[in-house]
Amino acid sequence: MMMVLHQALKVTGRSALPLLRFAERWADVIRAPPTPQVKTLEQMPGPSPARFIRDLFMKRGFSRLHQLQLEGRQKYGPMWKASFGPILTVHVAEPELIQQVLRQEGQHPVRSELSSWKDYRALRGEGYGLLTAEGEEWQCVRSLLSKHMLRPQAVEAYDGALNAVVSDLLQKLKLRSQESSSRIVSDISAEFYRFGLEGISSVLFESRIGCLDAVVPVETERFIQSINTMFVMTLLTMAMPQWLHRLLPKPWDTFCRCWDVMFEFAKGHIDQRLQEEKQKLECGEQLEGRYLTYFLSQAGLPLTSVYSNVTELLLAGVDTISSTLSWSLYELSRHPDVQTALRDEVLSVMKDRSVPQASDVAAMPLLKAVVKEILRLYPVIPANARVINKDIEVGGYVIPKNTLITLCHYATSRDPQQFRDPDSFRPQRWGDRSDRSHPYATVPFGVGKRSCIGRRIAELEVYLALSRILMHFTMEPVRENDTVHPMTRTLLVPERQIDLRFTER
Repeated sequence: MMMVLHQALKVTGRSALPLLRFAERWADVIRAPPTPQVKTLEQMPGPSPARFIRDLFMKRGFSRLHQLQLEGRQKYGPMWKASFGPILTVHVAEPELIQQVLRQEGQHPVRSELSSWKDYRALRGEGYGLLTAEGEEWQCVRSLLSKHMLRPQAVEAYDGALNAVVSDLLQKLKLRSQESSSRIVSDISAEFYRFGLEGISSVLFESRIGCLDAVVPVETERFIQSINTMFVMTLLTMAMPQWLHRLLPKPWDTFCRCWDVMFEFAKGHIDQRLQEEKQKLECGEQLEGRYLTYFLSQAGLPLTSVYSNVTELLLAGVDTISSTLSWSLYELSRHPDVQTALRDEVLSVMKDRSVPQASDVAAMPLLKAVVKEILRLYPVIPANARVINKDIEVGGYVIPKNTLITLCHYATSRDPQQFRDPDSFRPQRWGDRSDRSHPYATVPFGVGKRSCIGRRIAELEVYLALSRILMHFTMEPVRENDTVHPMTRTLLVPERQIDLRFTER
């Protein structure tokens, strides 16, 4: 056909080139495989609303949300939908598809609504913080805090304050282990919870709040308990429509009381620091500081915004540090070979020094690999979410704007297609060039603009604590083959307490 066309045009004296190019392109279209038809949400698989509600309420579903990710992917594939009352959620459980979602999230990414958190703030007249604000308000605070929380040099400046807290933690672990003839420290997560709160408070307030004292202040203990209860109540209150709060008031009332305690605690410490600054100004002293409340107050933010941001930063940092340290010592106690190798690495870097600095971490690749592997196995946030204000195409489906999209990070981080032996603790996989995974297979701190702003501070606190614990103690399980499973409590936490034997070195 092409030759005939060429000869015909040659006879007429006209150039064959433009028409030949057109014909070639048309031939390519004819030969190309048909474009797959884009599907709608109605065509997406998923459980019926009745089945999904039964899984949540009858099969401990709220505490097994991370496991439901694995079950959903196995049954329905990498994408499925589920409805809970009026809320329809699209679940995405494949790294490539998560990447597609996040690349279309726009200028001001929106997480899930956290509707009950916002309802509380509307009820009490409180402001929004980084976890609850959206749009320009969120962008303003995010930009301000990024300078002090994400830049490596800025974060390194906190290592002195954090090391002082680590020293108190070591003393607390020593005393706890000496209380038992068998050197057992029970419920290590509770100790690390207090350590995490003390550490983040030293960064926020540049002062100590007594979490690691022999007798913890009453208001500090109330704050800790309120965080725990609030996270338990979050899923329940979000699942309940507002009219149900009047018929079953206890969950909502408990939720609000917890937030009241947390805001009261944060406001007390903020007001104290602002009063100290005021007195210094009145005395003609120059103001300076490295703590985050100082930067927020000096930026001209409304006081309600300072209160809400500090409160949300407090509760966000505590669980990350507590969970990561607890699971790290749990796995290291079960893998003494890794524990020994990691201790050797720390000691070789430290030489004759006893207190590591932020700059030492770069020379400890196994330490970083251990933490990375722990966050793969036990991501603090097992699922993230996005609400995108435009129609997007993901995995061959059109997802309408404002649809809640759940990114199933727990499922992707335990995917055998991404990680060999995915349920095993193998930190060496992160140095093995043959064991490569998709960059979105494990993203424990999120990706992009909505990634965790406290990541670098939390990681530094974990690195400093873990390295010094290994220098002073050997950890062993209390019982052989004593397996502790994770559970969902909004965040991923140990299902029951972790007890370990600490032997001083």
